[in-house]
Amino acid sequence: MQHKILKIDPYLTPYRKDFDLRMENYEKKKKEILSAGQSLSDFANGHTYFGFHRADGGWCYREWAPAADRLYLTGDFCNWQRYAHPMTKKENGEFELFLPGENALPEGSRVMTVVQNGQQELERIPVYITRVEQEPDGAWNGVIRHPKEFPWTDGKFKPKKDLFIYECHIGMAQEAGKIGTYREFTDHILPRIKKLGYNTIQIMAIMEHPYYASFGYQVTNFFAPSSRFGEAEDLKNLINTAHEMGIAVLLDVVHSHACSNTREGINEFDGSDCQYFHQGTRGEHSAWGTKCFDYGKNQVLHFLLSNLKYWLEAYHFDGFRFDGVTSMLYLNHGLGVSFTSYDSYFSMNTDTEAVTYLQLATELVREVKPQAILIAEDMSAMPGMCLPVKQGGIGFDYRLAMGEPDMWIKTVKEIPDESWDLGYLYFELTQRRPKEKVIGYCESHDQALVGDKTLMFRLCDQEMYWHMGKADQSLVIDRGMALHKLLRLLTVSLGGEGYLTFMGNEFGHPEWIDFPREGNGWSYHHCRRQWSLADNKDLKYGYLQEFEKEMVKTAKKLKLFKGNPQQLWLDNHAKLLAYRKGQGIFAFNLHTEKSYEGFFLPVGEPGAYQVVFASDDFCFGGQGRIYHNCYEAVWQDGNWGVKLYLPCRTALVLKKIG
Repeated sequence: MQHKILKIDPYLTPYRKDFDLRMENYEKKKKEILSAGQSLSDFANGHTYFGFHRADGGWCYREWAPAADRLYLTGDFCNWQRYAHPMTKKENGEFELFLPGENALPEGSRVMTVVQNGQQELERIPVYITRVEQEPDGAWNGVIRHPKEFPWTDGKFKPKKDLFIYECHIGMAQEAGKIGTYREFTDHILPRIKKLGYNTIQIMAIMEHPYYASFGYQVTNFFAPSSRFGEAEDLKNLINTAHEMGIAVLLDVVHSHACSNTREGINEFDGSDCQYFHQGTRGEHSAWGTKCFDYGKNQVLHFLLSNLKYWLEAYHFDGFRFDGVTSMLYLNHGLGVSFTSYDSYFSMNTDTEAVTYLQLATELVREVKPQAILIAEDMSAMPGMCLPVKQGGIGFDYRLAMGEPDMWIKTVKEIPDESWDLGYLYFELTQRRPKEKVIGYCESHDQALVGDKTLMFRLCDQEMYWHMGKADQSLVIDRGMALHKLLRLLTVSLGGEGYLTFMGNEFGHPEWIDFPREGNGWSYHHCRRQWSLADNKDLKYGYLQEFEKEMVKTAKKLKLFKGNPQQLWLDNHAKLLAYRKGQGIFAFNLHTEKSYEGFFLPVGEPGAYQVVFASDDFCFGGQGRIYHNCYEAVWQDGNWGVKLYLPCRTALVLKKIG
């Protein structure tokens, strides 16, 4: 069997048998789950069959609970009588109940499923429920919502090809000490994102999760958008409004594991520990305390694939960022593995069933929404992650370049900037698998959590509390702001075929993210975004926000995500770095104190070169030492080049104009 991936990366040739197995597993599973003439989209319709649906003259409720002996539906619609509505057990572990009457389940009804398994009698929230709410006593219940037609107006919307992703969390997107709502985000945050120039948002914590501080990564109800942020129609309105603004919306989907809660989750729904998850220790995630899906079970594939189709169709999401892909790919979840050798990817440690699921998932999404965007959170860089399945890949469009923020944190934290190795930085930002695209970023939500620090806070620390006023003088703040801008410009231009930031980091949001918990007195003080800091004309945060806006604008104009960089100059002793990328030429001086007058930068061809962007502009909080001049290339030392003034800790971008 020939695989194109082996031609793309010949170093994978010794692992041909592993790719044979990858594709054999994929084809075998497709034949196993699909009937003759059936597509993956036809298969992924569990949400239209299971759960609650209007039927002729009433309501139909179905569940898959193979280990259960009996199921009953109860709720406030029947005064919580536990056994008033027994469900009929059918084939393949399915249970069904018909409730006659159009109003048999009134809007807003609280419902629970009573499950009997041997001597066990359990209360469970229906698996496919689309609304879950927390009661005043702290308990969570399923809630009946009658189907409503939403007036979508986004029929012609298509995501942009070059992704500038704004990672966000609805609840903490407001400044007040509370949980924000979908409506508040739509009204107040979407316009900010549009103004910054970002064309894609990646929303965290949408799938229902009882523990707010899990950041949405311990999901209990996979078909229910979080009720703490508002109604389902509010989320739809958010997405529709984003589309009208030209902004794509990605769901941070969690199929890598699930919350271990039982009453409000899918864990042990039918009384067994292996309905959706592996049995025994393999079903327990040792690091996260969560449950691990059994991707080899066809009913689990049906559940997960249906979940993807549901979010695409019911809410018009434009794709997914798959969380925890590394954890899925390896039986040890990638813990303690450095992935410095190809042998690390192909061994008895690989979860081949998870690989097959991811291939099926990406192919399904392509069927349902061909323009969809798929991003994998995989720190291992599994070969083929971002190549089409037909080429021997797994089918994602992009992988998050998770090593980049780690590199920046290590560099900022451990190495004085006068000792930074520019060759190392350039290498780390430009190395990736051939033909496989990545999303570059300096920091995401991970780097902003309590116990960690954002880059700006690492660079300036407590000085941010006292000297971010425009009238204040601080060498620490001056250094921090200069480097904050340079790191972001380096990353957007070199770090990937797309770019991501977490909300607030663009203006150097101080401090960290800490969700309300017992340890902080259930405070929301650190679980919000202080937009007023960036909007206050007397503070320096606005300089960084303005830099971000112009950086994104420049990156779009220069088509930075096209082609590979061409290094023009690297002098580690002088701390000078220059390269061509897209339609721009970038020149950096990271020296702590030395500026260069008349620096000759080779550009390779004659013509006029205009400065189109400079980090030292007054409007970015700089000293205005770089003029937006037009330079005519001159012949010197056997090459065409321009003579520049490059001040210390600055960068400029040139574009050929003639």
